[in-house]
Amino acid sequence: MDLGQVVHMNGGDGETSYAKNSFHQGNAVSLTKPIRDEAITSLYSKTLFKSLAIADLGCSSGPNTLFVVSDIIMVVEKLCQQLNHSSPEYKIFFNDVSGNDFNNIFKSLDNFKEKLQDEIKTKMSSCYFFGVPGSFYSRVFPNRSLHFIHSSHSLQWLSKVPEGIENNKSNIYINYTSPSNVVKAYYDQFKRDFSVFLKCRAEELVEGGCMVLTMPGRRNEDPCDIKYCCYYWELLAAVLNGMVLEGIIKEDQVNTFNVPQYYPSPYEVELEVLNEGSFAINRLELFEAYVDGSNHHEYVYNAARLMRAMAEPLVVSHFGEDIIEEIFSRHQKIIIDKLPKEKLKAVKVIISLTRKA
Repeated sequence: MDLGQVVHMNGGDGETSYAKNSFHQGNAVSLTKPIRDEAITSLYSKTLFKSLAIADLGCSSGPNTLFVVSDIIMVVEKLCQQLNHSSPEYKIFFNDVSGNDFNNIFKSLDNFKEKLQDEIKTKMSSCYFFGVPGSFYSRVFPNRSLHFIHSSHSLQWLSKVPEGIENNKSNIYINYTSPSNVVKAYYDQFKRDFSVFLKCRAEELVEGGCMVLTMPGRRNEDPCDIKYCCYYWELLAAVLNGMVLEGIIKEDQVNTFNVPQYYPSPYEVELEVLNEGSFAINRLELFEAYVDGSNHHEYVYNAARLMRAMAEPLVVSHFGEDIIEEIFSRHQKIIIDKLPKEKLKAVKVIISLTRKA
């Protein structure tokens, strides 16, 4: 299976699209703004580039993608005014897998540029936009071509399903019932992938270039802790296994379906950065974003739609189109029944890096 065709968010702007259901990721982008601003301010103040190349890796589509770009440009333009320096030429690269809805981004660019110019209120230099399809677990840019890299809610996706996990029966991810070899296989795949990611970015960034990465993760060192990261996949597994019992889905279909994701701890992220060796760590922090459970019905409804926006292409590729409505209808119902009514929190690992000389 080509994950580049199926591990992407729902495109378009319909009711089940990622563009309409990425509120949670948008909150994370806002939450991590101070660290992102700090990194781009430090980078630009030191060199005052005449041309600034910025890449958003795993950009997906929808408002969050352009919000990040707008935010970075606004910070640089404010610095230019303070330092009495002319605005740099901007080269903005949107990267995601080939199945991503790049057209959704491109259709929004004219309005985006007009709004950005109105907000800046001063003359800025030209801004060029590029779509760059391809997995970021390989090289996607020329040597020393980028100054700043941003990625949010993308690096939890692995390059492939880990090998040797055939005994993870009735599960679609790792949890407390998974054999120890399955847990190890997921972690080993994360280590390999993240190390490759760092090596590739080290070749593409200029010396002193910066990278800010945000990943859904976990607070503790137990990768099976469903409280923080695996709960929605656990509920989807329950739906699929229920459909097996009813004869709607074959048992082998569930046993061979595994989600290529891993939610790392801050320690695991730090360890791979240190082992790879190309980057200095400026900041490594863990955020807990609380979701108020007072409007439980609205939250549950939104959570179910977000899961569908993220998981549907992957689920369709394995189980087919015919039963997709039934799967996600049941998934929404089980989320309503099972999701706790207290305040919920999502854990984010954010790391700010500088390319070493």
